[in-house]
Amino acid sequence: MEYLKVFVTGGIICAIAELLIDKTKLTSGRILVFYVVTGCILGGLGIYEYIENFGGAGATVPLTGFGYNLAKGVMKEVDEAGFLGIFTGGFKSAAGGIGIAILFSLIACVFFKPKSKG
Repeated sequence: MEYLKVFVTGGIICAIAELLIDKTKLTSGRILVFYVVTGCILGGLGIYEYIENFGGAGATVPLTGFGYNLAKGVMKEVDEAGFLGIFTGGFKSAAGGIGIAILFSLIACVFFKPKSKG
């Protein structure tokens, strides 16, 4: 049953993105930013925690989960360090994911050559 909840949660998040791609003139980059900001807002309001509790990895793996992770880190760091936590909390909470993304980007650059579209 847990796998079904993860699949449904992630599927709904991806289906919303597909609808935004197909039915609006938003670019992919704007949709990605929209998802991160939405995760931050829902995390700050305490709503995304319920989505994460229900959907598990289906909620934490998409970009909304990244935004939620940023918001959660900022809130935790503000409680511990005060005002300075606004600037450091997001980096501390997301450092592992950002580091891995940079590493995989470097590996992809070494093995693949980009092709010009025009």
